[in-house]
This record gives sequence, structure tokens and C-alpha cells, in this order.
Amino acid sequence: MQPFRTHKGKVVPLDRANIDTDQIIPKQFLKRIERTGFGEFLFFDWRRNKEGSQDPSFTLNQPRYKGASILVTAKNFGCGSSREHAVWALEDFGFRAVIAPSFADIFANNCVKNGVLTVVLSEKEVEEIIKRASDQPNYHLSVNLEKCEVSDDAGFKATFQIDEFTRHCLLEGLDDIGLTLKHEPEITAYESRHPVATKIM
Repeated sequence: MQPFRTHKGKVVPLDRANIDTDQIIPKQFLKRIERTGFGEFLFFDWRRNKEGSQDPSFTLNQPRYKGASILVTAKNFGCGSSREHAVWALEDFGFRAVIAPSFADIFANNCVKNGVLTVVLSEKEVEEIIKRASDQPNYHLSVNLEKCEVSDDAGFKATFQIDEFTRHCLLEGLDDIGLTLKHEPEITAYESRHPVATKIM
């Protein structure tokens, strides 16, 4: 998993509350067994017209937001089913951080396991970021996990809270497997003391 320390990127606003995981990645695209390739289906029902072409009115399809790596959205983002594919789609599309007033718990946990930072700010702070990202071309934010701070070059600054274990895992790029491998010497020592029994035919 890629460590997250400080990330500066273009911001795209999606000012909708209660976006569920079926909107993030619709169920018909959950057949893949790899974690890659989901980005093209992110927000599929919103990004595409009935004919299948891109809807130019949808925020993520607008040229000014091309290459955005920070998504700012409204409260309760990631509600609904627990599908981890929602995070895979966001990551594959290029997002490193999502900023919102609140997140669904399972979705936020899945983000941590995939190196995507969820930043909880107040509704007022989120509204200000959405306004700036909507009004200013090429609007960028810097997200500093070491300082737990979000800022831009025009004077906006906000701090966020995150539990220390989650912060440690993101800073070091540790998913569940990485955390387990931190104990590889102990695991090897245990296995050497408990050899696999030979099966008698």
C-alpha cells in the first residue's frame, strides 16, 4: 500500500449528501476479481447518459477537473452496502483523499485498508472548499497527514482528527498484510517450533 504523508492535488466538488456505494460503483461492475480497472465505472449512472456517452454536465466529466485527486463531498459519503469495490473505483480513478463532514463507518475502514485518506471537516469548512473548487479554476489543496491539516495557497486552513493507529497505518503504508508481516520474525520462530505434521498414507 502506498504511504500517505502529504498530498497536494486538484480538487473536484461533488455537492451531494448520502452518496451510497451503489452510486459510487454500480452492482453490475462487481464481477471483476482484480482490484484494478474499476475507475472507468466510478459514478457510472451519473457520468453517463442513457446512450452510454459521457454527460458533460456531471462534475467529474468537466475538463477543468480532469486529473483531480481530491474529492470533496457532502455528509454520509459511502453509505449503503459494504462493497470494497467502491474504494477500489475511487483509487483507480486517481483519488488519494476524500473530504466530507461524515462517512459511513465501513466505507471509511475500507479506505484505510486501501491507502485512501478520509478527512472529516465541519460542514462549514466543507462548504467553503466546495465553493472555492467551484469558483476557482485549477483549485488545489494540500492534505498533510503528519500535521493533520488541510490548506490551500489562498489562506484556507483546517485541521482534522484521526485515530493514531489509522494515522500510523496510512503514514507507513500498512494494510492488514503489511501489519502481519511486521511480525514475520515471530511468525517464523513459531513455525520453526511447530513443524507441519507429515501425513501418513
